[in-house]
Amino acid sequence: MGLEIKILDFGDIELESSFLVLGRDCGRVRRVPVYGFLILGGQYPIVVDTGYRDNAIMETLGMRGLQFHENMVERQLANHGVRPGDVRYICHTHLHIDHAGKDDHFPMNSTVVINRRELEYSVSGLMHPQYPKPDIMHLVERLHTPGSLRLEDLEMSGPIELIPGVYLEAAEGHTEGSMNVHVDTNDGRATICGDVIYDFNDQIIEPVRSFGPEEYQVTGNHSGSKRREKAAMRKLMHSGAKYILPVHDKPAKIEAGRVVGRLDMAIPGPVSQSVPRRDWFPA
Repeated sequence: MGLEIKILDFGDIELESSFLVLGRDCGRVRRVPVYGFLILGGQYPIVVDTGYRDNAIMETLGMRGLQFHENMVERQLANHGVRPGDVRYICHTHLHIDHAGKDDHFPMNSTVVINRRELEYSVSGLMHPQYPKPDIMHLVERLHTPGSLRLEDLEMSGPIELIPGVYLEAAEGHTEGSMNVHVDTNDGRATICGDVIYDFNDQIIEPVRSFGPEEYQVTGNHSGSKRREKAAMRKLMHSGAKYILPVHDKPAKIEAGRVVGRLDMAIPGPVSQSVPRRDWFPA
């Protein structure tokens, strides 16, 4: 059997809509899910992203966290028969506040894997509130505990194989050190892309305030150039991946650089679907 991906539901966030898609519904609040992913079928389980620390910490960004008991990482893993101590690697698409908040729920012999550039960026002060002190200080503890932290230099090395069928590659968008995680499944390659894409419909399928369907709309983030952000989305859409899995939207099925289907699942609410699977609907 090949590798499988399970979606982990870490709760929701309420935030200003144009933070997600530039110029969309300015001043209006939108509720979005926060997902992590569990990769099964290899020698050990792998987790990609761990969600946000608690509801209160999201207030530091002017956002509202909606995380409940069923969204705790231990509970989400238990839905698939996995305990934190079973997890060999914790990979981070990037280290923003809503992605790396639960690393301290895993033992120090579970190795956190990040792009070195992202760790550098997290302590640079450029986007300070998005990299909260408790999360980054925990990573420093791992840095000084042999085997607890693994740093990659993906901009220079190119893609690396973490385990057979799981590859890490520099995303070149969203943050300086973001990375994509490619997973080879029985049904084709699936790419976990973090926040390189926030909203498939309004950025990719029918990009708002844009002059054409191929001109993807960028986000309201300001950690890099908008041209680079567009290029990162284009690279992702034409990477050959059959499935693309963002962290704040439903996964999409891709053919020839176009979205042809979306995973049909309830948002918000507990999610335990496998990806890929048959419950897709046309885009």
